[in-house]
Amino acid sequence: MKLSVVDLSPVPRGGTATDAYANTVEAAQQAERLGFERFWVAEHHGRADRLAGTTPEVLLGHLAAHTDSIRLGSGAVLLNHYSPFKVAEQFGAIDGLAPGRVDIGLGRANGSPAADRALGTERHVENPDDDHREKIEAVLNHLYDDYPPGHAYADLQVPRSGAQPPEPWVLGSSTASATIAGELGLPFCFASFIRPGWAPDALDAYREHFEASSLAAGIDSPRSMVAVNAAAADTDEEAARLRAVSMAARKRLRRGDLTATPTVPDAIDELGGVPDPTPETLPEDEWPRALAGTPDRLESVFSQLTERLGVEEIMIQHTVPDHETGMRSHELLADLL
Repeated sequence: MKLSVVDLSPVPRGGTATDAYANTVEAAQQAERLGFERFWVAEHHGRADRLAGTTPEVLLGHLAAHTDSIRLGSGAVLLNHYSPFKVAEQFGAIDGLAPGRVDIGLGRANGSPAADRALGTERHVENPDDDHREKIEAVLNHLYDDYPPGHAYADLQVPRSGAQPPEPWVLGSSTASATIAGELGLPFCFASFIRPGWAPDALDAYREHFEASSLAAGIDSPRSMVAVNAAAADTDEEAARLRAVSMAARKRLRRGDLTATPTVPDAIDELGGVPDPTPETLPEDEWPRALAGTPDRLESVFSQLTERLGVEEIMIQHTVPDHETGMRSHELLADLL
């Protein structure tokens, strides 16, 4: 089973972005040591008091200097905020720092109105899917030097290592992004931790619309991954308590509360009790948002999800109360590799 990690660089209680980035480096080094497939970092804006992961292109350069072999990437860089050429330059430079082991996860998302205004982002685009598709193609044409002779951008160059250019992944939580990935002939990662119930339709749409790519960065057959919110613990009882943290954090988010991730006792109090651990056998129509269990339990759940969805890899995101708990979860999940 292929497992990977995405890290949001959460700011620890009483800590700063410096502490968050140090924890992300430690998590990347652990993931490399334990044999995870890839380590991605995220992009969120306007919430830096709790999530320091605002600029994956900066953090990936730092991670390149502190790792040796694991693939590093963005989960995702949000193209609606940026110039495709600038994104290509950034990831070309990261490839120069970590030759042949860079992923470029390409996504889109609006933040708060204030954050989007500060980023200079147009919140209402007339044809958003066409715009996103064009930006993805432009980034990859720059990165792979794939503009035809005579094109206005044909002579523009980006930094490169001489090894394999960054590997593209289209990231999304909808059938629209899945369709774009399929029609462009690119790998696709579905964000199940955002919309778990949409996963089957999105991945079906990806395969249904897949065409062997004419892009230099493209692939000949579908390749997919699903990102889930999952935490491992030594016992089912401990896992159930961790699941409470994720569930309470989700309730806070839905009511607009962007404060720090709750502690285990606070989460249990908010929920009115300890939830059940994730069932070892999922009902056919169940797509839980928060997965938690022992390695054996999660191995069973992951196997069911990969078989149902037809994906080759699982990307792990987690919502846990502190860095040490997250590191222990990754250590336990490494038993499944």
